[in-house]
Amino acid sequence: MPSVVRLPYVSVPVLLGLLLVLAGAGSVGAVDRPVVELSKSQAGTGGTVTVSGSGWRPRALLTLLVCGQAEPRRGVTGGTNSCANADGRAVTTGADGRFRRELPVVEPPVPCPCVVHVATVTGATAGPPREADAALRVAGHTVEPLPAEAAGGRLSLLADTRLHGSGGLLTWFGSPPARTLVVTVGNVGTSPVQNPVFQVGTAHGVYAPEWQDQRWRGTIRPGGKARIELPVELGAGAHGDYTVSLKYGGKVLAEHPWGVDRPWGVTLFWALVLLVVPAALVRGVLAVIDHARPRRPGHAARPARRLPLPAPRRPSATPWFAPDGDPGGETGT
Repeated sequence: MPSVVRLPYVSVPVLLGLLLVLAGAGSVGAVDRPVVELSKSQAGTGGTVTVSGSGWRPRALLTLLVCGQAEPRRGVTGGTNSCANADGRAVTTGADGRFRRELPVVEPPVPCPCVVHVATVTGATAGPPREADAALRVAGHTVEPLPAEAAGGRLSLLADTRLHGSGGLLTWFGSPPARTLVVTVGNVGTSPVQNPVFQVGTAHGVYAPEWQDQRWRGTIRPGGKARIELPVELGAGAHGDYTVSLKYGGKVLAEHPWGVDRPWGVTLFWALVLLVVPAALVRGVLAVIDHARPRRPGHAARPARRLPLPAPRRPSATPWFAPDGDPGGETGT
């Protein structure tokens, strides 16, 4: 009986402690979600607005852009092509994941509704992408309604992202590296998605990705999934650490690192050029100098030496016998 009475009294402090821990974890999870706030909701072109945020990764590099055809709920429907990229700003969050930065108000290249779009700069060590939007009304800028959503269809990543393909001999000599981005997505909405348009971006190091629209032909039914294969190509001679990103509906679905080897064939070619061409020039110059300089007298060509002919033999003046005589010196009687 005493044990039955003690159990509630002992468990109450434990339960209170667990509730405090859960409450703290809930507050931490709320802080971890990125939040963007503006000093004012409306501003004219030429003015500034103070952008502040919390819940971001510590020491993360963020980009701040004024974008059109966007809403906080749907994001930037046209991607960064709908933003005033030339007038954007960058900021680094503090150790607590907060930041504060002034942003000039400019007219985006597309009509409003407009937002201030804040996103992490992607990279090999930047971690999963994060972004958030805050509504901003640009005074005097054209406003047009957003296009209707894709009838309730919504795509989500189901499997890991992969890059298929490898380099060849031409790539070793500076040809553009190419791969195939392979992802598996599922339709978690209530309506089919027909011929979705994805955005494939490539980023070098910590720079923002350059996006390119690519349409996938096919239909993904509600609750169904599909294997998506999209080509990815870099510029000629590209090398280093790259990141391939996939975006749909203004949201980044996946990222995959891509380490591109240096085209050593180009280096070998230039090394041979630097060795062979100077050697050929030196040999040519030496040949010209040797041909043009005057020859010394001692080095002049000598005529061929003629050997003396033997002197002709002359007959003896007094032969040792007479023509008609006896060799002994006696004559016949």
